[in-house]
Amino acid sequence: MIRNDRDSALTVDFPAVLCYDSEKQTICAVHRTAPAAAKGEDVKKKLFSEIPYLKSGRLELRGLTQNDAPVLRELVDSENVYRYLPTFLFEKKYPDVTTVIDRLYDECWKDSIILGVFLDGEFCGLMELYGYRDAIHKVSVGYRLLERCWRKGIASETLGMMVDYLYNETDIEIITASTMVENEASANVLWKNGFQMVIHAVEEDWGYEKPVIADKWIR
Repeated sequence: MIRNDRDSALTVDFPAVLCYDSEKQTICAVHRTAPAAAKGEDVKKKLFSEIPYLKSGRLELRGLTQNDAPVLRELVDSENVYRYLPTFLFEKKYPDVTTVIDRLYDECWKDSIILGVFLDGEFCGLMELYGYRDAIHKVSVGYRLLERCWRKGIASETLGMMVDYLYNETDIEIITASTMVENEASANVLWKNGFQMVIHAVEEDWGYEKPVIADKWIR
């Protein structure tokens, strides 16, 4: 585990020097310019240039359609799913989940990529990319699953698929995440996928009456 005091800088094993901005309560990075691609090498795609489609042996990550509205409604209505999550997630923005789905890939697309997670064709939850910073090739990740899909390794496998996609197919070089300190299950998912905690127990605004205490992660 890597911890740092507020306003201190640290260097970690990827092409950026990170620091913590105590006023904005964010991780910032001074990007190291990567060498230009050699002639003939594939140029990696920009994030937001496509709606990703990812498939493994049992899992599928894809864009949502109106056929997914009933199961999205089930997810959104679960208090247990959202007790450790921010209040302002896009799928909770509109009372009608069909409106949410209609606007996922236009209105929401400006800020986030949200994909459905499917196990053997059955909806399990959502995977989200947000906080994109093109200048430093950084994005944050988040996920939420139906309760019946917990403790089956789905979250860990889903995150692993997304990490592979981001690093192997796009120009992303820094992936971050935030978890409430109480959310040990989500922390374990991050550990299993090679994330390191770089800031512990910092206040963040997640839309509640009081700031939440969160850990910040990076890979």
